[in-house]
Amino acid sequence: MNSVERVKEICKKNKIPISRLEKDLGYSNGYISQLRKGVFPADRLIEIADYLNVSPNYLMTGECGSEDGAPLTVRDEKDIAKRLQDTLDRLEQDQDGLMFSGEPLDEETKELLKASLENSLRIAKINAKQKYTPKKYRSNQNS
Repeated sequence: MNSVERVKEICKKNKIPISRLEKDLGYSNGYISQLRKGVFPADRLIEIADYLNVSPNYLMTGECGSEDGAPLTVRDEKDIAKRLQDTLDRLEQDQDGLMFSGEPLDEETKELLKASLENSLRIAKINAKQKYTPKKYRSNQNS
């Protein structure tokens, strides 16, 4: 199940029309259904997760938190979204757009690159939380 399917499932369970979610968040009518790959941009993923009162991680993976007991907070998600956008902006500025073997990347490949970078940032954030969170606070994170 992808992110879009999870959003639709949560909306159905909570009796929230998709059109209401789109309107409340300022998205165009039919925006969610038009996402063919089932992946939201990071900033919208956070907005939708907040609206539905679930974690962005749940929308992406279907899991409530990371298995290590260090779930990502809304602040972490915002930090990941900002770092992702900064990284993509720098990649585009360093060249004449994103390229591979001298050819511009198509939109599908750009989205795949973005998803891969986002996943890498997520893993790095979780690893950092594991490594740098004092043990006395770790037990409080398990729920």
